[in-house]
Amino acid sequence: MKEIIAIIRPRKVSATKEALVKLGYPSLTAIPVLGRGKQKGLEGEVNIEYRSGILEQNKHGGMKYIPKRYLSIVIPDDEVDVVLDAIIKVNQTGQIGDGKTFVCPVEDAIRIRTDEQGVDALN
Repeated sequence: MKEIIAIIRPRKVSATKEALVKLGYPSLTAIPVLGRGKQKGLEGEVNIEYRSGILEQNKHGGMKYIPKRYLSIVIPDDEVDVVLDAIIKVNQTGQIGDGKTFVCPVEDAIRIRTDEQGVDALN
């Protein structure tokens, strides 16, 4: 099994969920996060920054951290390429800030309610 982590734009979450449902993977975890990539935040119009757990005005007229969504989905090994392709297709605009994906190994999964293990716990 593998965990796919996708860090994407908030406005792309619904379309990403729809694409995953069409592939038969409706289960995922989505968490609002703040972060930045190589561009080191946003300049200009946005004038808030994240500091000590709150959003504050940035004296430099930009935003040091950008709102994103962290999606996590655990899938069988043989589905990684199909799921990654779907996530990338939905989220790729060609603009800075499209996001990133990561693929991590998962040793086991256990459904708490039924004690199902491995791939059986995913469905």
